[in-house]
Amino acid sequence: KQTYDLTDATYYDLSSGQDISITKEGVYVISGSAENASVIVDAGHNDKVQLVLNGVTVTNASTPAIYVKNADKVFITTVDNTTSSLTVSGAFTADGDTNTDAVIFAKDDIVLNGLGTLNINSSDNGISGKDDINITGGTISITCTSDAIEANESIAAADGNITINSGKDGLHAENDEDNATGYIYICGGAFD
Repeated sequence: KQTYDLTDATYYDLSSGQDISITKEGVYVISGSAENASVIVDAGHNDKVQLVLNGVTVTNASTPAIYVKNADKVFITTVDNTTSSLTVSGAFTADGDTNTDAVIFAKDDIVLNGLGTLNINSSDNGISGKDDINITGGTISITCTSDAIEANESIAAADGNITINSGKDGLHAENDEDNATGYIYICGGAFD
């Protein structure tokens, strides 16, 4: 599913220096440009959240552009005929005991999809997930100094056009504590 239902959507315009905090299930359309601003998802354990990126530009010095603290699953969806660019240019700042080291940093499951383009530039990792990262569509370009996409549980791709220029691994899944996880599964999509 590459689209979204905007019937009950909430709309946000980015402002520099101001975080957007999402605390409950729903569809959230994000637009605009900002510096040093993060979209933070801190919802319930069973909440499904969809972030619809409608031509977003975020440039941060030290914090993730999208930070998923808590949710059941978060969909990051790009709008057709738009380009969103997320950049972190400096050394990442930890959030308490959490080493937030990616432009998109998620403690729970995330799905990347849509019909638009998402460009990620990072001084460390591009996308980091502590659970599962699924890619089901969209055009994604990642330039980073470390891993482009890394997950503790799994990385799975079924569709999409993904271009990676990384200093370390393009795709990296590893879990030292559970042999049933820490895997990469690709059944579709184009990778460069």
